Amino acid sequence: SAAPLGNAGVLPISWMYMRMMGSEGLTAATESAILAANYVAARLAGHYAIHYSGEIEALKGGGVVHECILDLRPLKETSGVSAEDVAKRLIDYGYHPPTIYFPLVVKGSIMIEPTETESQETLDEFCDAMIQIAREARENPQLIHDAPVTTPVRRLDQTGAARQPRLKWTRETT
Repeated sequence: SAAPLGNAGVLPISWMYMRMMGSEGLTAATESAILAANYVAARLAGHYAIHYSGEIEALKGGGVVHECILDLRPLKETSGVSAEDVAKRLIDYGYHPPTIYFPLVVKGSIMIEPTETESQETLDEFCDAMIQIAREARENPQLIHDAPVTTPVRRLDQTGAARQPRLKWTRETT
């Protein structure tokens, strides 16, 4: 194998980031990321179930840590809208979909992990999009099922791509 120990080239980047930030900078960045995740969780709590917030509250005195996990199983039960549907709809709002397949123990969830560099304005815009998607799921679930609807390429056949991958690009003419 070409890299049996992984990509060692990323290590100097991490090391340099930590050196540049220093102890105080890393602490501030961590606190900011935790604050951002808790802000997102608080804004979305009335619209989505937040996973693990109670367990973490008991451990550390409140909130979530650097990420919040939205449990979308109740949305699936009421409107048929899945975590993948919500992730695809986020593309229409201009967001790269967050992680939906990890952690595997929380099926039907979306993990939102805002970084320390996100402004409150950006977090609010993202939360507004998520709240609108929750509203759309109640009022027009087919819109969410069809997402993304604003992109040149619509929903891809991920299962087919995994089972029969095209490993060579060719220009098809019609």
